[in-house]
Amino acid sequence: MAMLSFERKYRVRGGTLIGGDLFDFWVGPFYVGFFGVTTIFCTLVGTLMIFYGAAIGGTWNPWTINIAPPDLKYGLGLAPLKDGGIWQIVTVCALGAFVSWALRQAEIARKLGMGYHIPVAYSMAIFAYFTLVVIRPVLMGAWGHGFPYGILSHLDWVSNTGYQYLHFHYNPAHMLAVTFFFTTTLALSLHGALVLSAINPAPGTDVKTAEHENTFFRDTIGYSIGTLGIHRLGLFLALSAGFWSAVCIVISGPFWTHGWPQWWSWWLNLPIWS
Repeated sequence: MAMLSFERKYRVRGGTLIGGDLFDFWVGPFYVGFFGVTTIFCTLVGTLMIFYGAAIGGTWNPWTINIAPPDLKYGLGLAPLKDGGIWQIVTVCALGAFVSWALRQAEIARKLGMGYHIPVAYSMAIFAYFTLVVIRPVLMGAWGHGFPYGILSHLDWVSNTGYQYLHFHYNPAHMLAVTFFFTTTLALSLHGALVLSAINPAPGTDVKTAEHENTFFRDTIGYSIGTLGIHRLGLFLALSAGFWSAVCIVISGPFWTHGWPQWWSWWLNLPIWS
């Protein structure tokens, strides 16, 4: 069914946070609004600055383009445009675009009379990014502790940051984050596989109902969380993954400066071993 056939039901006035009816407009099937305009503006400016950084960086190879943060000597001040200033502008534009998109989602939720779980969930991803480029650098005293914008340069930053703490997989918050990421994948893949098996039965058999799905998991693992519950669980697992990802990096440097394997020395010092 084409979206336009039922779009009229949802294309309603009101629900805007800023601008009232002035910015309450659509482009085709897409709601724009004030925050749609700011999203587009921030995205265009940030993208143009990346292109400018690539132009003065000596390569147009998308793998090796690198927009590096300022040198540590600049601290938390403004850096010259060609020595980290581009990174600062791109970061401001990225945060502006991300936050604008979340607020646009909030406006759409208000129009549809639904909860704010979508913009709230998206805000967790924004929080993880904000932690990397603002909170951690501020706590460590220099914007240079942010990560560079570039495919290979970003991967190098991740690798080097991990090795700075000897073995980042020993970071307990990192363990939690990875566990939640994998568990999210497992839970929602089980859910998706169950739905597909129920609505795509063998030839000549009936499509199964939600009660059949519940019965399958009760017979398999002894409990079914239910059709609504699995989505709530998936949301909790996904948000937990993003949250602990932010925690694992923000405690590395500002609050823990040694190798992460050393953190586990408390385990070896427990009285039970002696």
